Amino acid sequence: MFTEYEIESMIAYPEVLEATKVLKKDFLKAEAPYLEISDDDFFSLVIMTPTIGIAMADGKITLFEEMALNKKARKLSKGGYFMKKDPVVYAMKYLIKNYDNWQDKFFNLLKMTIKVTCGLDGMNLKPFDENQDVDYHEYREAILHSPYLLIRFIASFFLENDEDIINQNHRIGKSEYEKLVLIGEKLDLHHLSVFKMFCKTFQ
Repeated sequence: MFTEYEIESMIAYPEVLEATKVLKKDFLKAEAPYLEISDDDFFSLVIMTPTIGIAMADGKITLFEEMALNKKARKLSKGGYFMKKDPVVYAMKYLIKNYDNWQDKFFNLLKMTIKVTCGLDGMNLKPFDENQDVDYHEYREAILHSPYLLIRFIASFFLENDEDIINQNHRIGKSEYEKLVLIGEKLDLHHLSVFKMFCKTFQ
C-alpha cells in the first residue's frame, strides 16, 4: 500500500499534478461542489479506483469490503484523520455512487502516472505465454527485475498486503478476477510479463 509520502512524491511530477487538478475540478463540480479536499488526497482517491472497481465487480459492496476500503483510504490520507472525518473516505462515497461515469477518467490519470513515474520504456523482461502455468522462480525473478514503483502499483491496486505479491496462491471470485484483468487492460499493464504472471497466481 502506498504511503502518504509516496503519494506526495508522485504528485510532485508537474504533468501528474496538472492532470489531478483538472480531474479534481471536474469531479467536485459534478459530484460534490462543497467538498474540500487537497490535491494529494484527491490523488489518493484516484489510487483507490482499481480497488473500488474490484469490490464492485458483482454489483454491490459488502460491509466487509466497505470496511477494507475505508481502512485503505485512511492509510493514504495526508496527515491522518483518526478522530476526524477522513477526506478520502468521504470523497470515495461520491466516486462509488457514480463509479461507471468516472472510472475511465480516473484510470487514464493512473495510466499516465504509471508511465511517467515507472520508466517502462525499454523494460527488458522475458516474454510470458499466458497459456502456460507460472514458474514460481521465474515469477519472483520478474518481480525483482521490475521497477520498484510498478510492483507497488500492482500490489496497491489489487492486493490487501504488499508482501502478498510473492504469493502464488491468491484466491479470488470469478467476477472479481475478470474485473482485475479488465482494469489491467485499462491501465495498459496487460502487455507486461510481470502482470501476466501476477494474474496467473490467482485461483
